[in-house]
Amino acid sequence: MKKHEILETAQALLESQPNQLALLSNASAFIHETFDRINWVGFYLFDSKVLTVGPFQGKVACSVIPLGKGVCGEAAQTHKTMVVKDVHHHPNHIACDANSRSEVVVPIFIKGKLFGVLDVDSPVENRFDPEIVSFFEQFVDLLVKTIDK
Repeated sequence: MKKHEILETAQALLESQPNQLALLSNASAFIHETFDRINWVGFYLFDSKVLTVGPFQGKVACSVIPLGKGVCGEAAQTHKTMVVKDVHHHPNHIACDANSRSEVVVPIFIKGKLFGVLDVDSPVENRFDPEIVSFFEQFVDLLVKTIDK
């Protein structure tokens, strides 16, 4: 399936969700099922102080991440997507799953305020090429449009 077809499928799924919890739960499941070589995908939600784990697929996760800590905290603080080719060489990485090797985190903003981040981990070094990163950013855009209705 091509990127635009995956995005169309995602849009149809996301628009049909009855509430935010269902939306984020099925969004994480959709990514987990759609992409191979991913061992964790989910959301950390910002509560005005810290990022707290939200709906996800994968092993048990870190529950709370302060802004600026780990790849998720960095992306949230800098307001920029972060791609880490090898988390074992990233000095600020938080090791929730020792099997993770690469990571991409996309911050989520709704009406100009930090809502949280989409976090995707892989057991494969350098798993996330620019095309996949672009997909995740577009996926977050779809989420924002759905949540912001």
